[in-house]
Amino acid sequence: MQLLKDRIAYLNLTEINRNIENILQQASVEKMNLTDYSIKIFEYEVNYRRQKAVDLKLKKAKLPINHNLETFDFNHQNGISKQQLSQLRELFWLEQNFNLLIMGPSGTGKSFLAAGLVSDAINNGYKALFRTADQIIQTLKLKDITRSATVDYKLVLKADLLVIDDLMMFPIEKNVANQLFNLINNLHERASIIITTNKSPKQWAKVLDDEVLATAILDRLLYRCEIINLTGDSFRLKNRKSIF
Repeated sequence: MQLLKDRIAYLNLTEINRNIENILQQASVEKMNLTDYSIKIFEYEVNYRRQKAVDLKLKKAKLPINHNLETFDFNHQNGISKQQLSQLRELFWLEQNFNLLIMGPSGTGKSFLAAGLVSDAINNGYKALFRTADQIIQTLKLKDITRSATVDYKLVLKADLLVIDDLMMFPIEKNVANQLFNLINNLHERASIIITTNKSPKQWAKVLDDEVLATAILDRLLYRCEIINLTGDSFRLKNRKSIF
């Protein structure tokens, strides 16, 4: 037994090492043949490493606390049906590099929906990131200056799915807007982008103070895109907490 443990430790098979006694006991009880035993023993390590990879991707994704679409409240009418949500969660649009433009007033669930789809994508093996517009802007500004921004920018470029949350809520500096265009252009047709915004596409030119640039950004986003309009009252205000 000790020799087996030593060999497993040498190969750095962490989860097998942790469960070897249970595996051997189960193999003895079930009288497994060599093939079944081999499959069983490596299942522990494969599942462990898969979950470890998912946990790392979730950490890099920087998801908000609330992102579990299993808890989606369909009693709060916001313009998306159970069937539509189910279809989005199948992720066929992600396989085809489709974009999503999620529009609506504050509190209607735009960020929750986008974050939940990022979580689903990661659990299905994709590289997906959730970034606020401010985080993306800071990354674009500092990517050639600080190591952390450089690392994050490289992550963004390698993503299968990128969420930019609350884009166009505030005016964007001209040079940053140009970098934003370059980013979207780089991801165009090789990754999917989800934009959440409270501004209609017609208002983007005003926020950017550049109709040509706004048109160019929208041209890439809307080429293969599903537009989702969320409506209704703010979920947060409707379910406001009180200390009394």
